[in-house]
Order: sequence, then C-alpha cells, then structure tokens
Amino acid sequence: MNDPDLTDGLLLGPGAGRRIQTAGMTVKLGAERSASWSMFEADVAPGFDVGAHLHHEAEEVFYILDGELDLLAFHPREKADGDWRTWESDTGTPVFRGGPGSVMFVPAGCPHAFFNPGPKPARMLFLVSPSGHEHYLRELADLIAATQPPDQEAIAALRARHDIHQLTSLMNRPLT
Repeated sequence: MNDPDLTDGLLLGPGAGRRIQTAGMTVKLGAERSASWSMFEADVAPGFDVGAHLHHEAEEVFYILDGELDLLAFHPREKADGDWRTWESDTGTPVFRGGPGSVMFVPAGCPHAFFNPGPKPARMLFLVSPSGHEHYLRELADLIAATQPPDQEAIAALRARHDIHQLTSLMNRPLT
C-alpha cells in the first residue's frame, strides 16, 4: 500500500476518526497527517475533571458542541491548589461555565482545566498545537482503564513526560 499523498486534504464524515474508547476521545487528525496540530472530538462524562494543568510548549483551543463545561484559562491569583473551580485571576475573572458554541483558547504556559458539572455527557472539539497529543491520550486512557480510582502518581508521571504540568488531580467528582 502506498503512503497517502500528504499534499491532499483529509475528509471525514460524522463519527469518523480513530476512537480512544476509554478516554471518550476520537482522533480526527493527528501527527501522522500534520506536524502543526492534532484535532479531537471528546465526550466528557458527568463529574469528569481533567485537573488544572499547563503546557510550556503547546497551545489548545476547545469548542463546546453539547452540554456545559466549567472552564479555566488563567493564572490564579493565589497559590494553585485545591479546587480550581474556586480560583480567580489577578483581575477577578472567575471560572467560566460555557455551553454550546463557547470557545476556550489556551496559550502556552497558561493554566487551564475543564469539568462537566451536568447530569449528561458534554461534547467538545479541541485542537492542540503542535501535533502528537494523541500519544498522551492513548497512554492516559490505558492508565484510567487499569485502576479505579485512577493512579494519580502514574498520571502525574505520564503528564510530565508529555509537557503537561499538573496543578490539581484528574478525577471524577461526585455530582451533588
């Protein structure tokens, strides 16, 4: 089989892409097609908290398709620990609750997080530049599937290998 002509574009229909089942992600475009960015469609389960973190090199864009997510994209005014959903920026900006059509841009070095506070899954698209984030997501899915609750030390080590500097833990929070 010949390699695809990488000067051609990529066309995908609804539901197409490589599914990372235990992570609730579908890789729409990854490092095999682009050196610049990767694109994912994500299902975010109720109570899922990705944990506040930052990347020194990567930029990300998140676009909510369905449901609502609590979104963080700023440096906290005070020491970054505890529940990031209570953080505020130096200018008093609180965590934002975004619904369909909401966008979050995260420049390199900016702490960020998302959490699904609702009773139903939320869906979003997200882009990561440079490409290759799918390698991290596959490894993370394997870790999450292996132990419940997730092994936080193993997740922190994985994140460190992928330029993800963890500020708070990834977890499923009980919804009250």
